[in-house]
Amino acid sequence: MREVDFSDRTVTQRWRQIKPNLREDLIPWTRNLLKRLLETSLEEELEVYLRAAPHERTEVRRGHRNGAYTRDLTTELGSLRDLQVPRARTAGFQPQVFGRYARRQPGVNQLLKSAFISGVSTRQVGPLTALLLDDAVSASTVSRVTQTLGAEVARFHTRPLQDRYAYLLLDGVRLLVKGPLGARKRVVLCAYGLTPAGGRVLLSFRQVPAEREATWAAVLQDLAQRGLLGARLRLVVTDGHPGLLAALDLVYPFVPRQRCWVHKLRNVAAKLPRRLHATCLVEAKAIYGAASQRAAVRAFRRWAGRWRGAAPRAVACLEQDLEALLAFFACPRAHWRTVRTTNAIERAFREVRWRTRPMSCFTNEASCDRIIYAVIHHLNTKWERPRRREFTQNS
Repeated sequence: MREVDFSDRTVTQRWRQIKPNLREDLIPWTRNLLKRLLETSLEEELEVYLRAAPHERTEVRRGHRNGAYTRDLTTELGSLRDLQVPRARTAGFQPQVFGRYARRQPGVNQLLKSAFISGVSTRQVGPLTALLLDDAVSASTVSRVTQTLGAEVARFHTRPLQDRYAYLLLDGVRLLVKGPLGARKRVVLCAYGLTPAGGRVLLSFRQVPAEREATWAAVLQDLAQRGLLGARLRLVVTDGHPGLLAALDLVYPFVPRQRCWVHKLRNVAAKLPRRLHATCLVEAKAIYGAASQRAAVRAFRRWAGRWRGAAPRAVACLEQDLEALLAFFACPRAHWRTVRTTNAIERAFREVRWRTRPMSCFTNEASCDRIIYAVIHHLNTKWERPRRREFTQNS
């Protein structure tokens, strides 16, 4: 290493002086040391396999050396170029230092998968890891590595669930996926659980051809079979899709339903002249912003009395689901803002859309599953951090 004169410098100044040179000096030295260590280990492996040291004559020998070949190996410390790999004349010798045909250590593959799961696209993973490993990884290589996520996706779909959730939010997102007959839309049905203490988990996602009673029933029955029996559920929050409501009647028939206010107000807006949107919808927000269910009913009557003449269809649209819209008032006040809409799961969908924006279309259903799992795994891992208080106002 280079020598630096620190005789008349403070500790801080000394560190500033050495810091820029530390990585430059240590990493190549450590990488060279690792290369020598691996080559020594390979030689020892061959010696054990042959039962003879180089040039040693012994009766227990079971083969002979056959020179060596070079291989590049990407490690957590960077790329090792021209690693000398000894070989035997017999075909039985296989080094244990790395797998057959391996060009990267398992830790590097895990790094690539972690970057992908954290939201980095396959094209961006290579340039990002090149800064750390001094080795560019192609998008196709990253894609091959991430295909091993298929096993993790299968485990996610079959893992047992705890029956500890107070609220269940259900919604779907549409994505474009290639198939034998060209690109087509697929619906990804998602279930999101909230605990009384504010813990949140994306419990399940399933790709289906369309959002209907049968597909939702399959998703809900799968949740129940894996342990989410609904014994502690206070509320199920939905967008009001008829197929979903029918499926809930089959699986969780005794759990109260909350109709999402955001979805309902969109329906109301569709039945209003555009000139009335601003005033009518703003006044409707006073209904769910009331201090109690009784006050909310009074607020609805005032709103309906004012707008029934000008927009009868909009008033009827909200009135028909008023009971389900006000169900959240039976829950603790600290939870109201969170459970009166499906915004919590919509925010997760925004992560999915952001993650998939560079892709005009998924290559196949398996690719779509891996990407969605990557986003969900990233969010669930982030949400595992303990929260300081129960259901913050911005939850």
